[in-house]
Amino acid sequence: MSTGLAFPDISPIAFKIGFFVVRWYALAYIFGILATWGLVSKMNQKEKESLSSKQLENFVTYAIIAILLGGRLGYVLFYHFSYYLQNPLHIFFLWEGGMSFHGALCAFIGALFIFCAKEKIALFRFSDMIAAVAPVGLFLGRIANFINGELYGRTTNVPWGVRFPNGGSVPRHPSQLYEAFLEGIVLFILLNTLWWFVPKIRNKHGFISGLFLCLYSLFRAFIELFREPDEQLGFFWNHLTMGQILCLPMFLGGILLIFLSYKGKQNG
Repeated sequence: MSTGLAFPDISPIAFKIGFFVVRWYALAYIFGILATWGLVSKMNQKEKESLSSKQLENFVTYAIIAILLGGRLGYVLFYHFSYYLQNPLHIFFLWEGGMSFHGALCAFIGALFIFCAKEKIALFRFSDMIAAVAPVGLFLGRIANFINGELYGRTTNVPWGVRFPNGGSVPRHPSQLYEAFLEGIVLFILLNTLWWFVPKIRNKHGFISGLFLCLYSLFRAFIELFREPDEQLGFFWNHLTMGQILCLPMFLGGILLIFLSYKGKQNG
């Protein structure tokens, strides 16, 4: 039986100045948003009806609020509702961790609708650009999860299994790195190849947004087979995890968007 690889000696804290502590997880959010902003700005220049720099700058504010609020509330509702029901003040203890991608996505979509309606921007033309570069943030977030030694995988005998500090003495799948690869690198390459080099696809507004939803949900559901389910939840119906359950409506929404993009019935 493989004894696994030792967990790398990387502190979750990137740096600190006095009482001011900056963690890698926070930097992942910051650089993910900045990278997305920069890449969307570059893509925006290629569009005929481009957004102004001020509009893009304003949307960043919407995005930050939606991601933080939605991510936290999603975790509270989907993953640890009973605990936060008894300890409501802990909802605001962000330093304790606990963010949900699906919660952040729901809030982000809501913010996107509101922003585009207010600014009179073609919704799906804009969402396609964001969807194409969003994997950068996903990649950084999963790398930060690995550094934190959280959201690790199930026990395994594979040679690359890792002994996580909080995962006992047995080797486990580094599922955070699997997610960083599929949801980050692979998804980024696929979506950007279509957006930049296949004009027919780029001009079907909503297609890339739908494809992002479909592929992310498929990748995530697959990797959940290797990821340790949340201790407080365990498995549903003996096999499914909360992550897999939440991916189902996401996948169906993606299929609907792709269908509407081909029918030309999407709004914007």
